[in-house]
Amino acid sequence: MLEVTPRLRQFEREYQRWAYRSLTFHQALARYRAMLHEARRLRPDLGLDWRQDLASDLAMARVLNGLPSA
Repeated sequence: MLEVTPRLRQFEREYQRWAYRSLTFHQALARYRAMLHEARRLRPDLGLDWRQDLASDLAMARVLNGLPSA
């Protein structure tokens, strides 16, 4: 697993600024829509049941915060 360090975060921010610097808002939005379309093509149920998508995150948060299970 890759450790996320401040240096890596800085590199990613700078790269994103560089990679998207010449795009207009509409071009960036079109790119985002294309990526979302591709993600849904690969996994048609993506985002349909957001509660199910968050269930494991919420369970882990309860454990880490010492709260009772659902």
